[in-house]
Amino acid sequence: MSKTIKVALAGAGAFGIKHLDGIKNIDGVEVVSLIGREFAKTQEVADKYGIGHVTTDLNESLALKEVDAVILCTPTQMHASQTLACLKAGKHVQVEIPLCDVYKEGQEVLRVQKETGLVAMVGHTRRFNPSHQWVNHKIKAGEFNIQQMDVQTYFFRRTNMNALGQARSWTDHLLWHHAAHTVDLFAYQCGSPIVKANAVQGPIHPTLGIAMDMSIQLKAANGAICTLSLSFNNDGPLGTYFRYIGDTGTYLARYDDLFTGKEEKIDVSQVAVSMNGIELQDREFFAAIREGREPNSSIAQVLPCYQVLHDLEQQLA
Repeated sequence: MSKTIKVALAGAGAFGIKHLDGIKNIDGVEVVSLIGREFAKTQEVADKYGIGHVTTDLNESLALKEVDAVILCTPTQMHASQTLACLKAGKHVQVEIPLCDVYKEGQEVLRVQKETGLVAMVGHTRRFNPSHQWVNHKIKAGEFNIQQMDVQTYFFRRTNMNALGQARSWTDHLLWHHAAHTVDLFAYQCGSPIVKANAVQGPIHPTLGIAMDMSIQLKAANGAICTLSLSFNNDGPLGTYFRYIGDTGTYLARYDDLFTGKEEKIDVSQVAVSMNGIELQDREFFAAIREGREPNSSIAQVLPCYQVLHDLEQQLA
């Protein structure tokens, strides 16, 4: 594909804007349609980014012949059904993490993706952050092997709000959203499937209806282990922090930044063409479309993560 890739983006909130900012830096790609829940707010974002078509109906955008691909930054509960709608409309699709919150729905997405042969990937951004890519290169070069990963995913969200502090129309989830990042990354970095997983959770919030605290243990087939702590109750530094403990060193990854175990910053600026994980994720999506290949973080590659999440959900139930 040599022509400009025309994109529809669904979800004009905090994460949709991150994608719009990333796409501005990618040649040969144009966002031509923006879909949002509230028309006026969506139009405001579209005006800022020069997007000509605005709607509150995804199907309206899918009906546009010029649209080649769709990026979905919508509520978790809509991800699987909307991904299926995009594939059935003949559009390549990138859906933000998580692919689904019901495992059988993820299995159906993979079935339809195989049937259509279209590019379909999930926004498992940790695979693309320069910090984690740097570690991955070390592993592939045989210079580092993971013994343990220690991960903390902490937020302060005792009310239903998004990353911008705005009210949400849906409820986020520690297991199906935030744990998905680490479960997938652990298996990806180890190059080994997860063979054992355990979870415990704290009290269910009386109005949000979700656990606000959770602890997960994982073991890969190669013997590596992972401990993951998650909380929506943490009134302190927010975000996700990864400690890689290996046979030749210790590394601390904080989004796109990387440090040694002694807090010495590592230069990861040459790992990729950008220091922005979301932009790198989008670059992979569009490159896979142009090259007619399976993308990193394809539906097939990440589905085992959702099998683990499903099994953990059964334990917690």
